[in-house]
Amino acid sequence: MRIKIIVFLLFSSWLNAQAQENWKLKQCIEYGLKNNRNNTIYANQKLAADAKAKEVLADYLPKVSLTSTLDNNLKLQQSVIPAGIFGPDERRISLTQKYNAGAVAQLDQVIFDQSMLTGLKANKYNKMQADLNIEQSQEAIIYNISTAYFQIFVYNQQLDLLEYNKSTYEKQMEIYRLQVNKGTTLQKDLDKVSVDYNNTLSQIRVTQSNRQLAENELKFEMGFPINDRLHVDVFTKMEVSVPTNDSIGSFSPASRIDYKLAELNIKVLEIEQARIKAGGLPKLTGYARYGAVGFGNTLSGAYDELLPYSAVGLKLSIPILDFYKRGAQSKQAKLNRMNAEENLKLSEGRFKVDYENAHTKLVQAQANVENDQRNVTLAESVLKVTDLQFQKGITNLTDWLNTQNSLKEAQSSYLNSLYSYYQARIDLEKATGTLKTFYNSL
Repeated sequence: MRIKIIVFLLFSSWLNAQAQENWKLKQCIEYGLKNNRNNTIYANQKLAADAKAKEVLADYLPKVSLTSTLDNNLKLQQSVIPAGIFGPDERRISLTQKYNAGAVAQLDQVIFDQSMLTGLKANKYNKMQADLNIEQSQEAIIYNISTAYFQIFVYNQQLDLLEYNKSTYEKQMEIYRLQVNKGTTLQKDLDKVSVDYNNTLSQIRVTQSNRQLAENELKFEMGFPINDRLHVDVFTKMEVSVPTNDSIGSFSPASRIDYKLAELNIKVLEIEQARIKAGGLPKLTGYARYGAVGFGNTLSGAYDELLPYSAVGLKLSIPILDFYKRGAQSKQAKLNRMNAEENLKLSEGRFKVDYENAHTKLVQAQANVENDQRNVTLAESVLKVTDLQFQKGITNLTDWLNTQNSLKEAQSSYLNSLYSYYQARIDLEKATGTLKTFYNSL
């Protein structure tokens, strides 16, 4: 009984391991969204945007500074008292001593600075840009993983077809070997089949190599350890159809992250332009100061007695003669904003063209897949008939080889159209801005 339980547990563990090894597309994307290293980069950019917001806000908060000075007057400055004030002759005196010590603490508070207040408005948009950058990175991960995954899937399909062709050639070669040994068939006929068989083996090796390259690319995009094994689920095929909810009339460029980022960039440039203009307005600052000074003919004497003082006040700054520089800066900011608006209009047109082209390619790719799939089925049927005729001696080797080559051409066209369909499908999702919806629907 214990042995049966142990065997059952081992078998269950083996089944679980096998199930875990077959990665579906959604599992690959889910893993990539968590482990791709771009996540760390864009998360840090979001933290940097938050820190930038605090930096800008800090300019409007109180600032406290402490300053300490010590002067060694190598030669004392003298002042002249004109004659007649303290006597008939002028007098020269020094109003300080050899060492001067001082310490002051000052608090400054901006009361009004329209330029600074305008700049604070950009914080909201900077944070929104950081969030959109994260979404854009996630869309790129979904797109890249899907592309690599579809490549692997098509290469697996190609290997299946090549193995089918290989098996067909092996059976035919076995028949020819027996006939050559009996002297009923020439060696050259066996060699003709052997050439095609060897070519099939070469194609299998090339396809296996290409699949390995695609697997490495998939691992990289997922953030998966490159040396670990990753088995893609080759049994689940995506339905070959055009999404019914995607029509040219319902497409909106505003649904794309690129468009939203461009809109935010225009708003940031508008704020920058307003900030530069506000630089010509008066600025009002309040301050409070407390300090002490000391004098002495020796270094220690300068600290024997410190004389305190304090003050509070307001500082009004009115820029007068900086309008030329500010005007040039404002013009540059205006032109940058206008260019950004024009680029957005260009991008909007480009997004519409990308969508229409992707939609057209997908419709054409769907038709090609269905047609090429029928051709493969038809070519396989013809080959079976030709093979039967060849075995009965009704047809010759050349006809059999031509039929086999027709099947290989049909298979090649089918594989190309299948990959084109998958690529067109993911390109359409990208052009529509629905990559996340595509991922959630898997």
